[in-house]
Amino acid sequence: MNTLPYTLDPDDRSAVPMGLIVLQTDETIEPEFSALFANDKSPLYVSRIPSAAEVNTDTLAQMETDLPAAADLLPKARPYRVVGYGCTSASSVIGSEQVEKMVKQTCDVDIVTNPLRAATACAKDRGVSKLALLSPYIEEVNTPLRRAFADQGITMDVFGTFGEAEEAKVVRISTESVVEAAVRLGTDSTVDAVFLSCTNLRTLAAIPQIEARIRKPVLSSNQSLAWHMKHMNMSQN
Repeated sequence: MNTLPYTLDPDDRSAVPMGLIVLQTDETIEPEFSALFANDKSPLYVSRIPSAAEVNTDTLAQMETDLPAAADLLPKARPYRVVGYGCTSASSVIGSEQVEKMVKQTCDVDIVTNPLRAATACAKDRGVSKLALLSPYIEEVNTPLRRAFADQGITMDVFGTFGEAEEAKVVRISTESVVEAAVRLGTDSTVDAVFLSCTNLRTLAAIPQIEARIRKPVLSSNQSLAWHMKHMNMSQN
């Protein structure tokens, strides 16, 4: 065997890595992030966290315990500016501050965000605070979610749900169903935007269709999280 010489390329200091913690059951966020980050030069590294096949407050709360181990699996060669935790409903149950604390136990990162924190920032950036909520969740999950947004000054008095607890079905809800449900909610005169909740709900193709029909901003978990991660990453440069 010949041991051959090699050189090392320096890291691109302008392309600071970002991290993403994805639910084991999530089939949507990575394909949608591939599109949303297609032109971003910062590498995006992904780790998975165990998650149950059904979504309820107990299974969501369990992820608090598992967050440090999931964050620990992200590459450690370079520190991160921002890491995103890809679960809207769990963030409302665990709390954004606690999510950040658990991730930082094992990951060298400046900022930790999640869809709840990101959508709040995105709504503020868009100048909207009265949102119609469309979610796939059962009611025990919707209640803490709406309460968490209300605590951030965002009202969701108009809301609707597909009432589905099984993740494998959530990811297969058709774009047509999402569009029609969101338009029905978004046409209410008391709301100034629509929020499509859940990183596993396919929303990227639905957003422009809904906006064209209701003439109001439409936010989603994945779109908001990607926007916030990019914004936080750039703000630290």
